[in-house]
Amino acid sequence: MSKTDFPYLNDNNSRVTSNSDFRYNCIAWAYGEDSKFFWPKKGYYWPANIKNEETIGAFIELFASIRYCRCDNQLLEPGYEKVAIYVLDGKPTHAARQLPTGKWTSKLGLSIDIEHDSPELLNGPIYGNAAIFMKRENG
Repeated sequence: MSKTDFPYLNDNNSRVTSNSDFRYNCIAWAYGEDSKFFWPKKGYYWPANIKNEETIGAFIELFASIRYCRCDNQLLEPGYEKVAIYVLDGKPTHAARQLPTGKWTSKLGLSIDIEHDSPELLNGPIYGNAAIFMKRENG
C-alpha cells in the first residue's frame, strides 16, 4: 500500500486490522465472507444466481441478494449496515462495509484488512471512487 495508490489514507484516519490473507478479497469481505475470493471470472467464486459479468449491475445484484438496497449516502443510520461499491472507468473495483461505529472496513486486494474513517479515503487511482451505496437492516 503506497501513498500514491491511496493518497487520502494516513495513520490518523485508518488502521490495519489483520494481516494479508489470500483466501478472500474485498468483495467477499464486504459481503461477509472470509473464506472465498468473489469475482465474476472463471476460477473465482460467484453465486450462480447473479449475472456472471464484471458490471456495476452485477455487483449491485450480488449485494441485493443478501437484502441490500440502494441508498443515497454513506452516513451512519442506526439499525442499518451499509456497503460502498467503488468504480473506475465504469467497472466495479472494490467494496467496503460500514461498521456499527460508523467507520468502514476494507480488504485491500489480497493484502491487509483496514478500518478507515470514510469510504472516500480509498478514492484514487487504484479503486476509482466510492460511487454506489447500499444498505440493509441489521439482523
